[in-house]
Amino acid sequence: MKLMQRFLPVAESIAIPVMALLVAMLLFAGFVMAVGQSPVEVYSLLYQGGFGSAFSLQNSLLRAAPLILTGLAVAIPAQAGMVIIGGEGALALGALAAAVAGASLNGASPHLVQTGMLAVGALCGGVWIGLSGWLRHYRGVNETISSLLLSYIGIALLNFFVEGPLKDPASLNKPSTAPIGDANMIGNLPGMDVHYGLLFGVICALITWVILKFTTIGFALRTVGGNPRAAQMAGLKVGYWIVGAAFAGGLAAGLAGAIEVAAVQGSANASVVAGYGYAGILVAFIARQNPFAVIPVAILIGGINAAGGMLQRRLDMPDASVMVLQGIIFVVIIASETLNGRLRIFKPVSPISAVIPTKP
Repeated sequence: MKLMQRFLPVAESIAIPVMALLVAMLLFAGFVMAVGQSPVEVYSLLYQGGFGSAFSLQNSLLRAAPLILTGLAVAIPAQAGMVIIGGEGALALGALAAAVAGASLNGASPHLVQTGMLAVGALCGGVWIGLSGWLRHYRGVNETISSLLLSYIGIALLNFFVEGPLKDPASLNKPSTAPIGDANMIGNLPGMDVHYGLLFGVICALITWVILKFTTIGFALRTVGGNPRAAQMAGLKVGYWIVGAAFAGGLAAGLAGAIEVAAVQGSANASVVAGYGYAGILVAFIARQNPFAVIPVAILIGGINAAGGMLQRRLDMPDASVMVLQGIIFVVIIASETLNGRLRIFKPVSPISAVIPTKP
């Protein structure tokens, strides 16, 4: 019975998102049929474009690297009861700060430059999202609204500095900051065309999962998120934990931006704003704010994004079709949360109730 009581909640947390994904796929199939395409062919191409070959799989992993970190940017504050959706702005500012640090340290040892870029980028993102947590606790400002508005401000700041004071005169067609130098770029994993950012993301997700699940830090965050007043009566400094959770989420988003500069772009430019922060919201919600589940979900969403070009080439469908699929998934996932704890199949039956039926 004890084993069953432990297994059923885990099974429910897996089954509900999986069922939601299946429903979303059926709804998207209806959309595909409405535009005159075959759902079987579309899903076949989505698989081939995302996971059907070594090349497509590595492309999916490449896109999943920032999604893991931006997913954590939503999942970590959620433990303290916050809905943060400003990861895109923190990513943009993290990229800008990393580019400035990389250009400033250019000439030092590559390891020092890389460490400095990642540290400064993560710190910048942490401060930016941490501001939403501070506004939430000390000024009563809704963190969802403030983080979204701060995201727009962060992107605007990136564009201002890239196209203005920090613009490299040599970047004519594509305004960018000064390059960090090829020697300072983060390389790829051995035998793969996927940079080390994927490994950084996986390590961050695993460490976060262990901390949240097996330490008093995770218990304190869940207490604050579940009942702030009870947490305060228990002696917890609620403001400290709220701001800290937002700051930790921002660290992940800022690190994602720094990695985009250090491993992909080589400088800060408009290309770092590619929607990873917004897609991270979907990743976190499908994973139900579980840092461990963020990893496979990020790979799945990365594969869907990678397959958009194949739909355009083979079926002449807009590559934005995958955004329609992601939007349907997000809506269905949100709706499926109402089933949490309500499905009888996942409720343990006590020995007494199994013998003596209860009254209707």
